[in-house]
Amino acid sequence: MRALGTTRRKGRTRRLVTAGVCGAALAAALTAPVQAAEPAPAQAAEPAAARGSGHGTAPHWRPSASGTDVRFRGLSAVSRDTAWLAGSKGTVLRTSDGGANWRNVSPPGAAGLEFRDIEAFDGRRAVVLAIGEGEASRVLRTEDGGATWTESFRNTDAKAFYDCLTFFDRRHGLAMSDPVDGRFRILSTSDGGRSWKVLPSSGMPAAQEGEAGFAASGQCLVSSGSRDVWLATGGAARARVLHSADAGLTWRAADTPIPAGDPARGVFALAFRDRAHGIAVGGDYRADQASPRASAVSDDAGRTWRPSAVPPPAYRSGVAWLPGSRTTALAVGPTGTDLTRDGGRTWRTVDTGSYDTVDCAPDRGCWASGEKGRVARLER
Repeated sequence: MRALGTTRRKGRTRRLVTAGVCGAALAAALTAPVQAAEPAPAQAAEPAAARGSGHGTAPHWRPSASGTDVRFRGLSAVSRDTAWLAGSKGTVLRTSDGGANWRNVSPPGAAGLEFRDIEAFDGRRAVVLAIGEGEASRVLRTEDGGATWTESFRNTDAKAFYDCLTFFDRRHGLAMSDPVDGRFRILSTSDGGRSWKVLPSSGMPAAQEGEAGFAASGQCLVSSGSRDVWLATGGAARARVLHSADAGLTWRAADTPIPAGDPARGVFALAFRDRAHGIAVGGDYRADQASPRASAVSDDAGRTWRPSAVPPPAYRSGVAWLPGSRTTALAVGPTGTDLTRDGGRTWRTVDTGSYDTVDCAPDRGCWASGEKGRVARLER
């Protein structure tokens, strides 16, 4: 399977591309003037840090050596010290010292799986999602920091293809599949991922022809609070966001201004800082294609979406609020990191390194990860 690409099944394209509070100090730091970083040298591990104009060094990514070259599209930030990565070749890594060292805690026998999302509750408990057709889609859980893993779900429906998962709290969570029999399929857990059940599809709107989710960053399904959850789509005539206010039982679909109309285009990632205010990012993941209108914002729980006045300059696959700020967020993609200080209305590139996903923890810890084993923590 390619890290970013497509595969054909039964005449339609399936995309195999694939979710705190950064405290007041970090939020304040991100309001300092910044300018785009210079491109990295060809062999450099990371681009140079973005620098302010007479205000010292702006926040920037500090690279961390993961010890592997796999692509990490799954990321869960627990704190500045603790984070989990999930990627290709069945790889799961964990750090508990701020990225100084990464421990390989991959499930035994998982080398053939493609992990694209991971949700960690702390340094010991985590749930990881493997994507793919049929039995390739699985959920595994650990309670001992990855020393042992238990498979809690294996998809047996050849028509299902799971993309993302999210948790409302330590017990309640959802996972989503591309449409089965014309509707997106939702899995639910109420015991922290130990067991799963398929929710009824009667409350799910009909899918468009060719519509599916992108397993690009673990952010095609995100939640806020105890019952609100959003699902991002692409590949069809319109790029949509579906919202449920009852933990996945009933859904309402809304069109976004992010371009679609092609299997490679749509909404790739969502972030909501509360139940009302959200950001959507995406575009066209093909490197030779432009991605105008690559972001949109909502202030009514996703019922309506407005294009960003100044969007990121290219396709973006991951996005995260710096929760502690009502206006600041980061978006990442293969060509760089962008910063907004006005809730997603305007964006400015602050780093040119390649990342697929970004996540922030309650104690000021923001992390990003991506291709070739890349992982970094945001530093002042």
